[in-house]
Amino acid sequence: MHAITGITGQVGGVVARRLLAEGQDVRAVVRDPAKAQAWAQQGCEVATADAGDAKALTQAFAGTEAVFVLLPPNFDPSPDLAESRAIVAALHAALAAARPSRVVCLSTVGAHQPRANLLSQLSHMEQVLGELPMPIAFVRAAWFMENAQWDVASARDQGVVPSFLQPLERAIPMVATADVGRVCAELMATTWTGRRVIELAGPQPVSPQDIAAAFARLLGHAVQAQPVPRDSWEALFRSQGMHHPLPRMQMLDGFNEGWIAFAEAGTEHRTGEIGLDTVLRGLIERSAV
Repeated sequence: MHAITGITGQVGGVVARRLLAEGQDVRAVVRDPAKAQAWAQQGCEVATADAGDAKALTQAFAGTEAVFVLLPPNFDPSPDLAESRAIVAALHAALAAARPSRVVCLSTVGAHQPRANLLSQLSHMEQVLGELPMPIAFVRAAWFMENAQWDVASARDQGVVPSFLQPLERAIPMVATADVGRVCAELMATTWTGRRVIELAGPQPVSPQDIAAAFARLLGHAVQAQPVPRDSWEALFRSQGMHHPLPRMQMLDGFNEGWIAFAEAGTEHRTGEIGLDTVLRGLIERSAV
């Protein structure tokens, strides 16, 4: 049995579909049972557990061979990261009690970086879950290509892709969530010992200008990348409802200044198969529905 948290999200859903296609038993771990109906119809067991409920998570992970875990995304955490720390503590307690044979954990590029930023939530997760006694693999995924979903409307309607990543010509590692899910599913079905760290990027680095050019090819009209001025970020994020924008700004600075990158020695390296045009084409098609 393979238990999967975050199954209703992009990566968790890919992990589940891959394992089901291979004939593996899958247990969907969800907060809202209503969202698990489609997975139950595909043959999944369903376990209900809130991300911070150690007791419910222990029951959800009981009797499993492998568990896939991730942190629910939180782009506006408290300054002390209290929300993610509580979830990590619950995951640690549940995994320690349930004792699955192995754990696959979705992490991020730059998780080894000690400088404070939004991704420090995942740095903390690696530190705490890395103390567990069972084999564990941390998949440090690059920037998701699917983040461009927020740019589809402006690229289509105004011919503009606003970019927090700067300078516009600078390419960084990016990866498709389908590749992330595929690699995680492969690890779920593999045995190993100890702690592994896998850095995962797509076929090639991607710049904001590359994203604009890909949108132009797919939409059939000119599209330009435009930098969002750094001195406007805080006001913009607060206008969008954020209360603590600093960690997000620090993360973006980290990518732009180059200190958030694949840089830790002793890690494994994997390369995805899916290119930018494929991802953007899917985003455009879904936006038209």
